[in-house]
Formats: sequence, structure tokens, C-alpha cells
Amino acid sequence: MTRVRRWLPGLLLVTPSIIAIAVFVYGMLGWNFRLAMTDRHDEISEGSFVGLENFVTLWDQKRWGISVNHAVVFTVVFVFGALALGWLLAFLMEKGIKGEGTFRAVYLFPMAISFVATGVVWRWLMNSGQDERAVGLNRLFDSLGLDFLQWEWFRNPDWGMAAMAIPAIWQMSGYVMALFLAGFRGVPEDLREAARVDGCTEWQVYRHIVLPLLRPVTLSALIILGHISLKVFDLIVAVSGKQIITDVPAVFMWVAVFDSHDPAKGATIAAYIVLAVSVFVIPYLVWTLRKERRP
Repeated sequence: MTRVRRWLPGLLLVTPSIIAIAVFVYGMLGWNFRLAMTDRHDEISEGSFVGLENFVTLWDQKRWGISVNHAVVFTVVFVFGALALGWLLAFLMEKGIKGEGTFRAVYLFPMAISFVATGVVWRWLMNSGQDERAVGLNRLFDSLGLDFLQWEWFRNPDWGMAAMAIPAIWQMSGYVMALFLAGFRGVPEDLREAARVDGCTEWQVYRHIVLPLLRPVTLSALIILGHISLKVFDLIVAVSGKQIITDVPAVFMWVAVFDSHDPAKGATIAAYIVLAVSVFVIPYLVWTLRKERRP
């Protein structure tokens, strides 16, 4: 009876949250996967079970292949760009610079802005107009005499999605910097001093002591950035709208559901996005559980 009194109040406190998550997260996920396995391609019919047919036929559509390719390019550039810039900023902070608090606030500030607001600003900065029609970055390059740097930005058919990742890197690199800075500051100074006493140079201290201890931070940042990039929607729409040249699965899903009125196709695309995000999240959860069980 005493044990029940100990855990019952806590259970009652979290029960509403558990029910809400079960219904509105996992329940909706299950409903989405069920809808994706039906032939309900309009908003009127009930639809019948067709198994994985929608998952297979989706790959026959050219636009789906384009959106997946764009998502891969965006993910690679965004994840590695934000990791590299965030690590560099944290490294400079860790070496000690004057006004660190001010710089830290400046770098973290973009994270407080929504992707929509960021997209509106960067849509102007990455305007593809050149020479006398140039605005934004192209106007800046023109004023500085760096005309060769003027570019089509996100309208470029080959590298447009790489350019689209620049606003995302700008917004998230400060957050990554904060993660790496906490990691740098968490390395015991005794270990560094012991390595220096043993004759290690400063580069060797970072290579053999600091960087290996930053692996958990790097993995966490990789997971967070990876799942953000795979489900990106608001930034893309704010910058370029629903154009095929910058299409990604989330935008394609919106078009399928609200423009084409095809619930089954939209649910299939959403299911693929969930599975792609799971590729990042599940290994992280497994790694976290194993770490917690370690004595």
C-alpha cells in the first residue's frame, strides 16, 4: 500500500499527457499508415485496402523522385554546413575571445526566429535578379565589384537546393555552436594538462583528447539537424513557394492533399517522411538507452 501511494500521484499527474500522446501522436501515425494502404484517391470514397501498392507506385512519379533528390541534397549541405560552422564558432569561443557573451547572443538569436520569417528575409537576399535588376546579395556583390559572384541562387536547376540550405545553416549553426561549446567546456582541464605534460602539442590535445570526447555532442547535433532537414516545409515555401525546382517531400505531400485532393497519396508521402526521420531517431534512442544502462 505504501508503494502504491508513492507512485500513484505521479502516475495520475502524467496520465493526461500519456493519453494525449497515445491518441494524437501514435494514434494519428497509425491512422496515416492505414490511409496510405488504401485506394482512397479522392475525398468522397471510403477506399479499400491495397497493401503497399501506393508505396510502390509513388516511385513511378517523376516529381517524387525529384523531391527525394532535393531532400537528399538539402540534408547533406545543411547538416554538414551547420555542423562545420557551429563547430568552428564554438572552437573560437572556447579559445577565448573578448565579448564572448555578446557573440554568443548574436549567434543564438537566429534560432529564436521562425523558419517562415527567415525564409521571407532570405527570399529577398537570394533574389536571382542580376546587374541593374539585382537586389539582396547580388546587389551587394555588384556594389563591391564582385559581379562574378552574382548567381541564380535557389533558381539554379543544379545547385538550387544547396543554396536553399544556406538560410537553414544561418539559423541553426548558433544552436550547434551552443552544443559544441558545452561539449568543449565539459572536457576536464586535468586531461588536457596531462596530455601537455606528456609532450602533446595543442593540435594533438584536440585530436586525441577533446575531439573523441565530443562524439556524443556530434551525434546529438547530427540527429537533430537530420530530422529537421528531412521534414523541412515552412522554409522552402517561404523562400520559393510550391515550385518543382525546389520541391521536397513535405511540399509534395501538401500539394497531394490540399491541391490534388488525394488523401492516400499524401498519407503515403507522410509515411515515407516518418520512416526517413526514424532512420535518424531510432539509432539515437538505442544508443541513449545503451549508454544509460552502462554502469
